[in-house]
Amino acid sequence: MIQPDLVRKAQQTCQELVDALGLAIRGKALFLKKLLTAWIAGGHVLIEDVPGVGKTTAVKALASVLKAPAKTTLFRRIQFTPDLLPYDITGVDIFSPETQGFEFLEGPIFSILVLADELNRATPKVQSALLEAMEERTVTVGNKTRTLHELFMVVATQNPNDMEGTYPLPQAQLDRFMLRLSIGYPEAQEEEQLMLDISARKDALEHLTPLFTLKEVLNLRELSHQVFVDPKIGSLARQVLDQSRKHPQVSLGLSPRAGIHWIRAARVWALLNGRDYVIDQDLFDLGVDVLAHRLGLIKHQVKPQELVSQWIRDVIAAAQS
Repeated sequence: MIQPDLVRKAQQTCQELVDALGLAIRGKALFLKKLLTAWIAGGHVLIEDVPGVGKTTAVKALASVLKAPAKTTLFRRIQFTPDLLPYDITGVDIFSPETQGFEFLEGPIFSILVLADELNRATPKVQSALLEAMEERTVTVGNKTRTLHELFMVVATQNPNDMEGTYPLPQAQLDRFMLRLSIGYPEAQEEEQLMLDISARKDALEHLTPLFTLKEVLNLRELSHQVFVDPKIGSLARQVLDQSRKHPQVSLGLSPRAGIHWIRAARVWALLNGRDYVIDQDLFDLGVDVLAHRLGLIKHQVKPQELVSQWIRDVIAAAQS
């Protein structure tokens, strides 16, 4: 059992983070809270949305409110294009005439927050350069493996409406994203303010100040590991995975990794909502975000979000009856 004051402090810290980020991404508190949930839980995020809604700004804002030691790179952006090569991401060994030996030149993957912008515009070979980093937090170049920061997170973006010149993300890649999120269009009032103040978003980023240390984020992660998950909750999650593997319209069901990510995210979600235990509502709140993008469907007339929501409702209802 976690001490109540620690739970309250964790909830307060998260709210302060959301409020700070909200200066740059207005009216999207739920999105920001889920973005933080994935990061604290040690996961990665795929943001699938139309251009211009603040995907890049959200990640820049998160880096702006963090305090980091000297020589620690907080944020790097990788613009994925068809001509990008794997070593443009991971780095490369280069020959130094001075030392008469090879030296490693780090790529942008050696950062804490990495924005993989328009990930699906790169070739599958380049996309695969992220697989080891996302799963194992290591990068292997040549015969040497290097370790990434323990808070390393990839936030990838893709535009679902513009498929020209893109390469669909393989299931192995999708399965490594803990959450798939969408920011969505702003509310009418917020959009009017953005239109009237053309420098609003830029100014907001410039005025964000470092408020939280990386150690505080790691403490939240460690605390989330202590959040209680009743075996009945674990059984509910497993039954949903089982439903996906038996459904006639699903060609590829949910992997064990999906269930692990779901419970890990639910622990953090419970903590950030002021509880030291997971309830079925936590599974429902995060279910679509964690599971829907991992499904392979035979018929695309069916939306994976609807299937996941229905499975969760059915399993919870059966458990309560």
